[in-house]
Amino acid sequence: MTTKHYLITGGAGFIGSNLLRTLFRDEPGCRITCIDNFDPFYSEKIKEFNIRPFADQPGFTLHRVDLGTTTGAELAALIPESVDVIVHLAAKAGVRPSIENPLAYQRSNVIGLQNLLDFARACKVTQFVFGSSSSVYGINDHFPWNEDEQLMPVSPYASTKLSGEMLGHVYSRLFNIRFIALRFFTVYGPGQRPDLAIHKFTRSILAGEPIPFYGDGSTSRDYTFVEDIIQGIRAAMKYSGSDFEVINLGNHFSVSLKELLEAIEQVTGKQAIINRLREQPGDVPKTYADISKAQRLLGYQPQTSLHDGLQRFFEWFNENRALLLS
Repeated sequence: MTTKHYLITGGAGFIGSNLLRTLFRDEPGCRITCIDNFDPFYSEKIKEFNIRPFADQPGFTLHRVDLGTTTGAELAALIPESVDVIVHLAAKAGVRPSIENPLAYQRSNVIGLQNLLDFARACKVTQFVFGSSSSVYGINDHFPWNEDEQLMPVSPYASTKLSGEMLGHVYSRLFNIRFIALRFFTVYGPGQRPDLAIHKFTRSILAGEPIPFYGDGSTSRDYTFVEDIIQGIRAAMKYSGSDFEVINLGNHFSVSLKELLEAIEQVTGKQAIINRLREQPGDVPKTYADISKAQRLLGYQPQTSLHDGLQRFFEWFNENRALLLS
């Protein structure tokens, strides 16, 4: 069997490091080139921890590169070996911070993608998987959301993800690059970023600190366990049915903020101290994925219940508490 060479961007992050672990486990002998700029949006120590298990893995190469400032030609010189599939997960994250510094999000998320697509074009990489976001739907009460909905982003972050989808369509049409955009719905699980609700709530509950609780608790999200997302990404890496697709990857089940907090309290065995705050600009009231297209094209089927996913996150948190609470 011919071994594959994968280029994974954002490999030191939450979803990226879970993808690396799965690929090395399931495809012995595969080669993975990882690009990550270790953006200081959250602690670099956590990203170092995420990437450490792969440092001595045969066939693994890490490049600390900022895609927003590195041209396609420079990437081609850095990575001379042929690449079978690109999975682009690197991005400047966070809805609320994007409102404060939108230009930084344009540079990282749009120009960075442009440079990587130029690399794919120059090096004739024909399979490109892009990590998009459910935030592109904006405020839309046609639930569950399917991929043909009208898109009305309400944050600069969301607008960069929509721009990325359209940029991928251009390169797919012009340069024979199969571009699969995956709209992720609120991913959680072991390795989750510390700025996201489940991680932040767990940390505060265990520390006996107040939880910042925005709104009345009625906002809801389609929480998707990271292993289910990885299943969808890997199917997209092999997909060959068409040259361009946009596909939801969610759990097809929306959970309110109040219900989420109660579930975390149950898993941790501790009650939360709540600090009620006003709803934040850029946040949407509800997300809810129609996953029928992912089921049809990718054989995607989420397997993990919220309780089981939270339990596995909590076990990971406890195992790594010294790092995560430092």
